[in-house]
Amino acid sequence: MSLNEKKIKIVVASENPVKINAVKEGFLVFYSAIEVESIKVGSGVPDQPVSDLETKLGAHNRAVGAKQKIPDANFWVGIEGGIEHSEKGTTAFAWIVVLSENGSGEARTTTFLLPPAIANLVKNGRELGAAIDVVFNRENSKQKQGAVGLLTKNEISRTQLYIQAVQLALIPFINPDLF
Repeated sequence: MSLNEKKIKIVVASENPVKINAVKEGFLVFYSAIEVESIKVGSGVPDQPVSDLETKLGAHNRAVGAKQKIPDANFWVGIEGGIEHSEKGTTAFAWIVVLSENGSGEARTTTFLLPPAIANLVKNGRELGAAIDVVFNRENSKQKQGAVGLLTKNEISRTQLYIQAVQLALIPFINPDLF
């Protein structure tokens, strides 16, 4: 179901093809004509955010940074992957923040448990992508299937994980009369 026939411009605050594709696919469900531009933007948080709040802040900072660098767009999107430690183990997830001139939307992906070998590497200072590469003997998996892809034997890709959250972050924009 397309809400808008007019071409909209979306700026993704990342050059990671996984994030760019997730934004494209997520928006195309609601908007029929899109143009997506990507730009590298810092998160303002550590390379591996270690809490829900820090991860959400990173996504927000990326979206704001994209808006500052490329102001002539309809939407700016920040995506930040993070982890959180608890008594049950270490979980991974991501936050998506979507900004427009008229408002914002945000959503968190589903969360999944990391195996102890990966969690220990992350606790000792490695970024999740680097820890996954060590355990699975891969290179640059975060720009491919990511942790979720490798851990689910490629049944759920990192792109798939992000698409639903992108769509959920668009709720305020596709239902403006309710917000």
